[in-house]
Amino acid sequence: MRIATLGDVMLDVIVRLEEPLAPGGDVRAATRAGAGGQAANVAAWAVSLGAEACCIAKRGDDATGELVARELAARGVELVGPVVAGATGVVVSVVGGDGERSLASDRGVAPSLEPSELDAAWLDCDVLHLSGYALLREPIAASALLAARLAREQGARVSVDVAAWTEIRTYGPVRFRELLDELAPDVLFATEAEWELLGGSYLAAPVGVLKRGARGCTVLTEDAKLDFAAVDADVVDPTGAGDALAAGFLVGGSLEEAARRGLEAAARCVAKVGSLP
Repeated sequence: MRIATLGDVMLDVIVRLEEPLAPGGDVRAATRAGAGGQAANVAAWAVSLGAEACCIAKRGDDATGELVARELAARGVELVGPVVAGATGVVVSVVGGDGERSLASDRGVAPSLEPSELDAAWLDCDVLHLSGYALLREPIAASALLAARLAREQGARVSVDVAAWTEIRTYGPVRFRELLDELAPDVLFATEAEWELLGGSYLAAPVGVLKRGARGCTVLTEDAKLDFAAVDADVVDPTGAGDALAAGFLVGGSLEEAARRGLEAAARCVAKVGSLP
């Protein structure tokens, strides 16, 4: 199986607080930095689960871009897309003692990916996975729509991860739903907060995967609602768990097998620091 992902490739900086932040003060923390971004994460997890993966992203010609490109190559991910003068994105994930995380993102040049910069050969895949972040800005949103069309012309399925509810709230839930209707994905991934923001019962795809964190996931179809319990794990860092679940689900077979594989990948992810396998 070959999976292509489209979205951001970024430097992922994870800060695990050992004590609460003190305004104006200094607290102890454990940190890690490496390749990240939703598209990159899903591609790397797909490779770790036995698939081939290509990540389509625009990045800067800076040291950050070189670092993330080397790490993804070392993990077997084919990174394609234009490299231009400018900054590669950075996302900082702050993880508190209770395991909850907050993100602060600078997407760099990634949202400036133009439709004319796509190569149809990159979309020769079994599944194209679109990051929801790629749908919230132009011109990358137009590129995502074109990529979906090119992938489908070559027989691929299309999946979408809704991404951050805060971004959708700013973009406009109704407007985002209209965009999903236009894309008509085969599989849609969302957290409970994202799902509720889009209307709760709204299902823009034949298969919806509701990511419920420590409570596992729910797979929704027109005819069924299947609940799957999470796999037991000692939670160290939840960063990237949803991307690991998406990769496992897309690589898996039947709905049951896909859910199991996704939840197993998510359990592996949360048991260590960082978003990559």
